[in-house]
Amino acid sequence: MRFLHSADWHLGRVYHGVSLLEDQAHVLQQFVRIAADTRPDAILLAGDIYDRSVPPAEAVRLLDLVLSELILALKIPVVMIAGNHDGPDRLAFGAGLLQRAGLTVRGPVEMDAAPLVLRDAHGEVEIHALPYAEPALVRSASGDDTISDHHAALAAQTAAVRAARAPGRRAVVVAHAFVQGGAESESERPLSVGGSGAVGAEVFEGFDYVALGHLHRPQAVGGARIQYSGSLLKYSFAEADHAKSVNLVEMDAAGNCTVERIALVPRRDLRILEGELAALVAVAASDPARDDYVLARLTDQGALLDAMGKLRSAYPNALAIERPALIGDGPGRAAADHRRTRIQDLFASFHQETTGVALEPAAQAALDRVVDRLEQEARAA
Repeated sequence: MRFLHSADWHLGRVYHGVSLLEDQAHVLQQFVRIAADTRPDAILLAGDIYDRSVPPAEAVRLLDLVLSELILALKIPVVMIAGNHDGPDRLAFGAGLLQRAGLTVRGPVEMDAAPLVLRDAHGEVEIHALPYAEPALVRSASGDDTISDHHAALAAQTAAVRAARAPGRRAVVVAHAFVQGGAESESERPLSVGGSGAVGAEVFEGFDYVALGHLHRPQAVGGARIQYSGSLLKYSFAEADHAKSVNLVEMDAAGNCTVERIALVPRRDLRILEGELAALVAVAASDPARDDYVLARLTDQGALLDAMGKLRSAYPNALAIERPALIGDGPGRAAADHRRTRIQDLFASFHQETTGVALEPAAQAALDRVVDRLEQEARAA
């Protein structure tokens, strides 16, 4: 059996004030062509389909167009789950009706959700879709008051799946989580405030393939069968050295899987340039990729007049400038992706700069609790 595994599309993303929707549409056209060429038995989308819980209308239209191409035109079933950026109820609107057309969506957590069952020449394969859920939501859905963290929450979900599995069937899990040992990126929103959002790879014991979302670098974690496909595009300059791709998974009769990473080519790359401003501007005319999104790390020591204006005269899509010699390297530094910089770090930096005194541990703990509550309310809105 063959699967196409992708995740972390973040449709509607805005980076340094620039909408990436056209860039996302460009890469998704490639994704549809890959699906048409490889003809998978199912497409697995492992969360963070949208960039925020209430996505812009243009992002919704783009998703509708892509899913229509995959399901209605190519006749390929799609399994899609909510990630921590998605509004689970909004993403799963009409799920019952859509499943008849070939789209299986899981938004809110369900402890007894039926798997999608597919058949090939070797028998049946169960695909279990486990959307991202706060521990409190899993605790409520399962009735287990001992669930206090993300590891226990996902362990409870996978335990329920194992209990309901049909013997002899191969099994795939689609999930959105930070598995211990995975390499993080700057652009991923932390799953937990004031504690660990990590889960151990052992929660996926017994499954033949685990299609994960959340970490933006394509990678295997805890063995070749547990895979992150990575994000659709580079969503921060910390990902400048990433190669973005989609996983083509081949499963044999015994459930053994091989994974091929098929490259995705962006409309514009995300690059970091380093040097003096005048030198960067001088070589731009011979740069074949001068339309890329650029961060310039300037080594100039003195004052610069209209540095961004001069940079954009050479690189029209330049997004940011860093001057390492002039700025600090704290958690709230300007060059960091504001989506990755924690609100607590920004507040703590502001407090120390304005008062000259660092936040006391009790104040930091209270701030963590407030931000945690606000983020949970935003996800549920």
